[in-house]
Amino acid sequence: MKATIINIGDELLIGQVINSNASWIAQQLNTIGIDVLRINIVSDKADDIFNVLDEAKIKADIILMTGGLGPTNDDITKETLCKYFNTCLVLNESVIHEISEIFKKRGLTLTEKNRKQAEVPESCTVIPNKQGTAPGMWFEQNEKIFISMPGVPYEMKAMISDFIIPMLKEKTGKDAIVHKTILTQGIGESFLSDIIEDWENNLPKDVNLAYLPSPGLVRLRLTAKGIDYDVLSNIIENEITKLKKLIPEYIYGFDSEALELIIGKLLTERGKTLVTAESCTGGYIAHCITKVPGSSVYFKGSIIAYSNEVKENLLNVKHETLVEHGAVSEETVKEMAKNIRLKLNANFSIAVSGIAGPDGGTPEKPVGLVYIAVASKDSVLVEKFQFWNNRLANIERATVNALNMLRKEIIKKA
Repeated sequence: MKATIINIGDELLIGQVINSNASWIAQQLNTIGIDVLRINIVSDKADDIFNVLDEAKIKADIILMTGGLGPTNDDITKETLCKYFNTCLVLNESVIHEISEIFKKRGLTLTEKNRKQAEVPESCTVIPNKQGTAPGMWFEQNEKIFISMPGVPYEMKAMISDFIIPMLKEKTGKDAIVHKTILTQGIGESFLSDIIEDWENNLPKDVNLAYLPSPGLVRLRLTAKGIDYDVLSNIIENEITKLKKLIPEYIYGFDSEALELIIGKLLTERGKTLVTAESCTGGYIAHCITKVPGSSVYFKGSIIAYSNEVKENLLNVKHETLVEHGAVSEETVKEMAKNIRLKLNANFSIAVSGIAGPDGGTPEKPVGLVYIAVASKDSVLVEKFQFWNNRLANIERATVNALNMLRKEIIKKA
């Protein structure tokens, strides 16, 4: 079956709110074999909602909508759906009871506007909202399913997980979609494509490959569609086994495995600790590491040594090194890594120094030049990188490369 997602709200169109609902809904639909054909964002205007519904039902079997179900005057979705399905609003006793209980528990008075949230189109099936006051609505017309949900993410997610997905499963039959994402680092998209070209050209006919590049990384997403989830999963796994033999040095994980999460697991399993000394990344590496719950077990701290003064005074980089080689050099970053590891008494350290841009480069040391060092008790590995002139992208690329260098060193030292 095929679906269209419609997100209603002027706040989405003007960029005031990021449309995270659509991507989450699409992921959930894929888990039960429903293809998403299109995602639309429309304003809080009846004519726009009418038009997008008319367009969606031409090709989609299922139309899912979010937004416009609140108690204020700008929330017009219910009234618009009444006109679209030629029905009227009626007070739903079950919904008014649920809303009354919510207000009673909060010690609030139920207002007339809140009572109106219990009014639903007479021809719909009500979908309970266990996280809020606006119920969802399910319509069926000419073998098409229309589902309207609140735009509040936690209300919508609970509604989809608890009610809508189970209801849709009864309609989808045995349709299945399997996605698997292979995470690679250390090679560009075009070079990667050349290496795996024969493998890609010989993929089974029901399997598609997509390249998803981002700063420092390339994700390879395999998608298989059919009628048996287990069979499709086995086909995907067989292809991944082949790919691992082709590019073992570039694959670091799968699906949503972030490098910082993988590193955290490796350090925890081995009882090792980590520190960072950052210049051009400004603490972004430490930020990524500490995003992981429980990182205090293995991460001791960081020194952001943005100036030469801090590099000398806190990291004990020799003045002669900075004068002779400069802050952005193999020699400086090596001393940064060695000294912070000793200073903070850790098993591993990362050090980074570079020219993030867009200014500050020279012919000898252009914008995007970055040196990264990873130190352990008996070695210091240094690599030189030449990125581009986009500051934020360079910070991300440096971080990804630093984390992957560390990952490889941890494994090597095991």
